[in-house]
Amino acid sequence: MRPARALIDLEALRHNYRLARARHGGRAFAVVKANAYGHGAVECAQALAAEADGFAVAFVDEALQLRAAGITQPILLLEGVFDADELDEVVRHELWMVVHHELQIEMIKGRQLAAPLHVWLKVNSGMNRAGFLPDMVRTAWQRLHDTGKVSDISLITHFARADEPDATTTAEQIAAFDAGTRDLPGLRSLANSSAILGWPAAYRDWGRPGILLYGADPMPEDNHGLRPVMTLESQIIAVREIPAGAPLGYGGRFVAKAPTRVGLVAMGYADGYPRSAPEGTPVAVDGSLTRLIGRVSMDMLTVDLTGLPGCGIGSRVELWGRQVSVNRIATGVGTISYELLCNVKRVRFEYLG
Repeated sequence: MRPARALIDLEALRHNYRLARARHGGRAFAVVKANAYGHGAVECAQALAAEADGFAVAFVDEALQLRAAGITQPILLLEGVFDADELDEVVRHELWMVVHHELQIEMIKGRQLAAPLHVWLKVNSGMNRAGFLPDMVRTAWQRLHDTGKVSDISLITHFARADEPDATTTAEQIAAFDAGTRDLPGLRSLANSSAILGWPAAYRDWGRPGILLYGADPMPEDNHGLRPVMTLESQIIAVREIPAGAPLGYGGRFVAKAPTRVGLVAMGYADGYPRSAPEGTPVAVDGSLTRLIGRVSMDMLTVDLTGLPGCGIGSRVELWGRQVSVNRIATGVGTISYELLCNVKRVRFEYLG
């Protein structure tokens, strides 16, 4: 069996949820969209089912997968619905839905529904991606109310730069949201992962922890006590010695400056490890830090074992996890941890705890 695998620590997931909920106060949606950021939506939701107040996904199909797996808590559709026919599924499965543009209000208005909806009206407080501008929120709220098909209208917004503690944008968005929703009844949700960790002024009725659930701290200072949930690992499957001056791998990008002991690892970009990882990217072999050398290929990559004489075929290789931060790998390739985690595929998933 190929040794490449993703170990998913469900106790770490529960720890991170508890931390987020305690820090924010009130209730918290566990965001498990995009297959729980690559970790397995069903498995993660089931692991949190005994304590999560609710879950959030992107669209109806993701919610139905959770309902089929026995998840009974509220499930919020962050993108709402794309077609009026989906409203029947929303009612049938008792889902909550975001409304963020005019057409969704018209869908509700024109559809005969078996039961009223719980709607989360989205405010465009400054991200300018989705939602109603603050001066239009009251009109949208009234139009939803007047359909007679909505039992609850809650209020939600999303932050553009909450992961930048020194930016004024988040405070401005909070102020814009509060001004646009003043005196409107309903529950409120402002805080995503970054805001839960860094913006107490954004705490309201419901938090929405996403990436922090999976132990990748979205803030510049990674000091919030989160535990990595995914360990991406494999093994050394072959070892060779190359002399000084010898090239290694596709394109000969790495050329040995001295005799080099090379470990071949069963992990590549088809598994989700980034092809763009530069020379020197950290990896851990049997608990000792070393470096990536040569270009990452589809199924394999190579690491420097020169200073690790005790390591060889069968040695465990951590690509990211408790010892090698996924944030560090992401920074090195010019992306974010979200993308790396979502891209993991083909490897064997094993769930612990």
